[in-house]
Amino acid sequence: MQRRRGQGTTAMDTYGNEGTGGAGAGSRTFGIEEELLLVDPGTGEAVPLAGALLDLYVRPLEAASGPVLTAEFQQEMIEVVSPPHATLARLEQDVVGGRAIARQAAEDVGVRVAALGTSPLPADPHPVQLRRFRAMMEEYGLTAREQLTCGCHIHVSVESQEEAVAVLDRMRNWLPVLVALSANSPFWHGEDTGYASYRSQVWNRWPSAGPLELLGSPDAYHQLVHDMVSTGVAMDEGMVYFDARLSRHYPTVEIRVADVCLRPENTVLLAGIARGLVETAAREWREGIEPVAVPSALLRLAGWKASRWGLRGELLDPLTHRPAPALAVVNSLLHHVRGALEDMGDLHPVEDLLDGLLADGTGAVRQMEVLHRTGDLERVVEDAADCTVATP
Repeated sequence: MQRRRGQGTTAMDTYGNEGTGGAGAGSRTFGIEEELLLVDPGTGEAVPLAGALLDLYVRPLEAASGPVLTAEFQQEMIEVVSPPHATLARLEQDVVGGRAIARQAAEDVGVRVAALGTSPLPADPHPVQLRRFRAMMEEYGLTAREQLTCGCHIHVSVESQEEAVAVLDRMRNWLPVLVALSANSPFWHGEDTGYASYRSQVWNRWPSAGPLELLGSPDAYHQLVHDMVSTGVAMDEGMVYFDARLSRHYPTVEIRVADVCLRPENTVLLAGIARGLVETAAREWREGIEPVAVPSALLRLAGWKASRWGLRGELLDPLTHRPAPALAVVNSLLHHVRGALEDMGDLHPVEDLLDGLLADGTGAVRQMEVLHRTGDLERVVEDAADCTVATP
């Protein structure tokens, strides 16, 4: 599958240093949270060493304005968090640099990091020992106990809550395409699941996960969150796991549907498209263009289709909600955000990064190819660890 093969140009190659090209001052900023597995370098199995790693981890001085490492729900994973940036070039620096920091920190405790949406090998997760996490384990049973999944969360700045909810309303039908582009979790407990993104299936076991209905206003959004927490099913606002939501801590929209990407350049691609989606939706709102009134039930089906096939089959077209070739849907997404990407200086690097992804395949494709070549899931994990820290 291929649109037009680029020359391997990265955002860094295109823009140089921040401020010399691309999006200028006042641009919509964006940042990344990437969850990474900690794996044994000999066996490939996920290992519960996040606590030991973070105990030894010393945040470097330059990280005051760069990526940092944090804990996640399970001790078999850590999270790399980048600060907000205005250009793809600087964001790419932090994605690559953050993974390098994670690699070194993991090596200090004798393990490796791997950007895998799920562990290819059987795993027995160990939750971080916080009161909230213990309560989640007790309340949600097997759903919580098995929840060893690694996603990529993209934060994009918004000017107001009114704009934020307008954005949520207008980009919801495009989010399943991000699932297909990021698909990187074909294995679960040592088995080929038949899915490109099985992480999506596991994640959506949470009762509060999934697409939003149309909201129309911040009041409607906050009332929905209040009502969900009031049921007692969602323990708190932090457990409102919408596909995209308002951040509780930052003036951003947080897009949460993607698998963590195997290669760092694919994370940069996702971030560029996500910012384009937010900017396009904000422009539509300002121009009085109404959101597409597709029921969330159809969006769930679109998400399932993307999770099942990734880019190796049909997706549901975000405008017609009928099956269409994946390449046609991806091209439709690129056309949808083209104006915003061009205005922000992101069009050419996003096109080149997308060409690379379409030519090389998603992380799920890479994992399956390694398994077919070697017959060994340990080799799949080893290859993934290598790809995680490869320089674009």
